[in-house]
Amino acid sequence: MSATAPGKLILFGEHAVVYGRPALAIPLLQVGVTVMIELAGPDPASSHSSTSDSQNWLEHISITAPDIGRYGTLASYASKPEPDPIAAAIGNLFSALGVTTPPAMRIHITSSIPVASGLGSGAAVSVALIRALATSLGKTLSDEQVNQLAFETEKLYHGTPSGIDNTVITYARPVYFVKNLPLETFSVGAPFTLVIADSGIIAATHESVGDVRKLWQAEPVRLEKIFSSIANIVDQARLAIQTGDINFLGPLMNQNHSLLQELTVSSPELDRLTAAALSCGALGAKLSGGGRGGNMIALVQPETAPAIAVALRDAGARGTIITQVS
Repeated sequence: MSATAPGKLILFGEHAVVYGRPALAIPLLQVGVTVMIELAGPDPASSHSSTSDSQNWLEHISITAPDIGRYGTLASYASKPEPDPIAAAIGNLFSALGVTTPPAMRIHITSSIPVASGLGSGAAVSVALIRALATSLGKTLSDEQVNQLAFETEKLYHGTPSGIDNTVITYARPVYFVKNLPLETFSVGAPFTLVIADSGIIAATHESVGDVRKLWQAEPVRLEKIFSSIANIVDQARLAIQTGDINFLGPLMNQNHSLLQELTVSSPELDRLTAAALSCGALGAKLSGGGRGGNMIALVQPETAPAIAVALRDAGARGTIITQVS
């Protein structure tokens, strides 16, 4: 049994989305996660019982995930002092399905999404894992059930997540996202090209989210103004994307990046990369995701994409991806 999930890219609205403002995000299909599950116990449809007794079934579920440095049994992760997101995703899925003694199984996870880079690695693992597990147990989950289960795991990664990562990755469609409101998708009026550059700096999203919360608690009026300015940019960007007015997106990206700098979630590396992209002819550039490291994006003319990708690597990017949004 197997399942896959793409990465994700936030175009506009990160951080403000945690405070009830909208954000635009798209699935990133060039990278993703694949989860394969091999059952080693009885037919799950018969009894959901394992070859061992109900007290040690955790020892009979193995996890191999070389790309994210995970090797061992579920028991080894479930017993750690800090909650483990993969163990939590598995446990939450079993609870939702009413499975108390699952069959022995081997779980193999591969990922081409850089960890802690703002491309949704954690959410993609959760979504693919939940779907693969459900299928292996003969169960079918709706997209929204998968989404909600993945969101519970996201709380372990990010503390107070907006839910945008798991939503975009679950539905694999461009999303106009507002926390706690019904899902809205949006159409792309004309294709546009982005260059994504990895700063090479590993940054924990929960730390930048937590720091923004401290700022908000200390200066709520100023922070709310910034969030509202970002929300205005998001709405303008959505209209520009839907109508195909791609040139209008560049200045909006630059404005959004400046506001993220005010939130203290950029970094010298990200600022250097955005400046390098703009100096080489990018129409706009900004960080994408939690910030402090991870990725930035540049809106470019298709014919300039390869040269701008080279310039970004010369400016210190660990790697680049060229993607067309359509």
